[in-house]
Amino acid sequence: MPTMTQRQKLVLPGGHNKLLLHSCCAPCSGEVMEALIVSEIDFSIYFYNPNIHPQREYELRKNENIRFAEQHGIPFIDADYDLDNWFARAQGMEHEPERGKRCTMCFDMRFERSALYAHEHGFPVISSSLGISRWKNMEQINDCGARAAAHYPGVTYWDHNWRKQGGSARMIEISKRENFYQQEYCGCVYSLRDSNRWRKEQGRERIKICEKFYGQAEEQ
Repeated sequence: MPTMTQRQKLVLPGGHNKLLLHSCCAPCSGEVMEALIVSEIDFSIYFYNPNIHPQREYELRKNENIRFAEQHGIPFIDADYDLDNWFARAQGMEHEPERGKRCTMCFDMRFERSALYAHEHGFPVISSSLGISRWKNMEQINDCGARAAAHYPGVTYWDHNWRKQGGSARMIEISKRENFYQQEYCGCVYSLRDSNRWRKEQGRERIKICEKFYGQAEEQ
């Protein structure tokens, strides 16, 4: 695996050097965090993911992210887990497909809170680790991020492509190195339902929540 110092040095837009990074989980944010550290960018993690269900899944994903942030001395902002609000906003979209309207709503909700926090606490730039996953629609994520930041004249959304320059491969390498929890669905109860439905059709076992970790197969 390339060392941290071999990564491309990144530069924030507008000549800024302070970033609020919305993080969805440790596996997705690990590579992003290491890239920012190498680039000597001053950043804090903002964890706001009320979509994650059930709560024990949410707590495990959050705690894995806290562990990695503390390991590198990165400030970690633990936002509210307002799951009821998320369900209220998801009404009528329960059967939307992955990457559909429900996902747009979910990204909007998380970016809206991220942009508000950035505005209130002096962060001129926001970004997210969401886009590093190949399962996500990067254009959809970036549209939501830019829309949220546009509400605040002093806040810019950074649409850096974290998958490029080997980012996706390093994400997996870091996850294995750190033995991060390996979630097997996006996070919400509807994603869990649809993932298990697909698994049943393929003759596979249902997802076992909070049990699978990166690197387990190599160690057995």
